[in-house]
Amino acid sequence: MDHGGSGPCARSLQQDPLVVCGSDIMLMILSRLDARSLASTLGVSRRWRSVASSDIIWSKKCEELWAGKAHLPRFLETEGLSRLSAYSLSIQDGKRDRIMKEDLWDHAWEFHFREDAPEYWRNLDPYWTGAEDAPMHRYFHPDGSQTADSSDQVWGGHESCYSIITSFLADGTIREHYVRINRWPQLHISRREDWGWEMSNRLYCYSSVPDAHMKGGTGPCLPIL
Repeated sequence: MDHGGSGPCARSLQQDPLVVCGSDIMLMILSRLDARSLASTLGVSRRWRSVASSDIIWSKKCEELWAGKAHLPRFLETEGLSRLSAYSLSIQDGKRDRIMKEDLWDHAWEFHFREDAPEYWRNLDPYWTGAEDAPMHRYFHPDGSQTADSSDQVWGGHESCYSIITSFLADGTIREHYVRINRWPQLHISRREDWGWEMSNRLYCYSSVPDAHMKGGTGPCLPIL
């Protein structure tokens, strides 16, 4: 009997699991890990990375990540993009609070007044009246204009244009970033947990309508850092 810990079993336990089990079995084992734990194995060695970065594993992780999200980035359709990169870039984009023109164009936006808005406007808003009418919507266009549904009682057919204002500090960080429509107060930008967008000021609020089903994705063609 081997009491020195140098027998075949002991030596196997000291070996790399990837060597002992083989790539196929390790692929099955790693696929059961959550994304964070799986990512931590990428730095073990080149051989581990070749298995742990497999599209077979990360395709499933991407499906889990994207489930229930309001929007999926357009750049996910980039030819040759690995599923590991798609997962990482999706996380990054979901945290992005710098809105781009494409983000405005690509989505329909629900619109409602806030409590500080004049009562006259709130009385025309289904959000406040409790009417079963569909919520008001707004649409942004590449030419810088904004429109609404023809049945919108608030809209009134007036001309409306928008702009995105972004200023930077000397070190390249964003100092100020907001959307302005006509001469109304600036709209502050935030993200929802489902990767949707919110734009609001003290008078009204915009919420992007979920459209994850949209073929080809939405937003900028390249990741925004």
